[in-house]
Amino acid sequence: MLTFYSDETLRRRARTELDGGRLVVPYESPERVELVLKRVREVGLGEVRAPETFGLAPVLAVHDRGYVDFIAGCWDEWQAAGRTGEAIAWIWPTRTLRDDVIPEHIDGRLGHYAQSADTSICAGTFEAAMASKDIALSAMAHTLATGEPSFGLCRPPGHHAASDQFGGYCFFNNAAIAAQHALDEGVARVAVLDVDFHHGNGTQEIFYARDDVLFASLHGDPRSCFPYFLGHADETGRGRGEGYNLNYPLPAGTAFVAWSRALDDALRRIRDAGCEVLVVSLGVDAFEHDPISAFRLTSDDFTELGRRLATLGLPTTFLLEGGYAVEEIGINAVNVLSGFEAAAREA
Repeated sequence: MLTFYSDETLRRRARTELDGGRLVVPYESPERVELVLKRVREVGLGEVRAPETFGLAPVLAVHDRGYVDFIAGCWDEWQAAGRTGEAIAWIWPTRTLRDDVIPEHIDGRLGHYAQSADTSICAGTFEAAMASKDIALSAMAHTLATGEPSFGLCRPPGHHAASDQFGGYCFFNNAAIAAQHALDEGVARVAVLDVDFHHGNGTQEIFYARDDVLFASLHGDPRSCFPYFLGHADETGRGRGEGYNLNYPLPAGTAFVAWSRALDDALRRIRDAGCEVLVVSLGVDAFEHDPISAFRLTSDDFTELGRRLATLGLPTTFLLEGGYAVEEIGINAVNVLSGFEAAAREA
């Protein structure tokens, strides 16, 4: 399996995350991709290739222009305001405030475009996000051209990024950008399957009223898990998108037996919908030892996940999302890819 990777993804080295009332070093770190890349090479998964560059047009196909301009210029604007720390939102247009007038001040604009205070913007954020989406697009382009699976070693991750908001360490929605690219290249319907512990709220928001992308997410119940305000089972799409949004919220402590029942139902729905290409938002924070998650999947379970994904028989692009047990992230991510390849060879 071909892996796409760029050192540009390491340019974002944030120092600040608000966690439990403390400012800590973020769980999402450059070391995550370095460990996955090391494992890819250790097992001989296949060639590692640098991505092509695609510019801003694919980003603007799923994201708001004002939002993209904000991400591009936020760090410079923050510094110009005389700030010495990293840019973190501290005021939001909540239920009793207006959200239709975008403030001019950097603090207000941060609040307008931020979902949460967990994600700071620092030097290199825009450049890393651009490289990450290029990785996703290159992986998808390879799959479309060859029919072969591909792996995009994306960082920052993307599935929390909505059309005009960042959060959960995500700035540009790599999976949505890749899915839209496949549609633009003539694919009739794409499936995006999100197996990250945290709900892919951004991907859901982008495609919620559309029937050309089926979105399915297995995740911690939002009544007790981030992002809290999206991901319930009754969110099934709107208008033409009705029935094309599938949420499988699961309780803390869920192990593979129960988790895989939800997976099997999602795979059945993807088959029934006639999807032609599969994008996997490959978060591996469902792992039993992940520090900010609450499922109980083992490393061997990720191999079985890959095997089950292969049963769809679809051209498949895997894009890295979460996974914060850094010692095991490489093992778990590559287990999915190896399991997929082994099952595909046996088919």
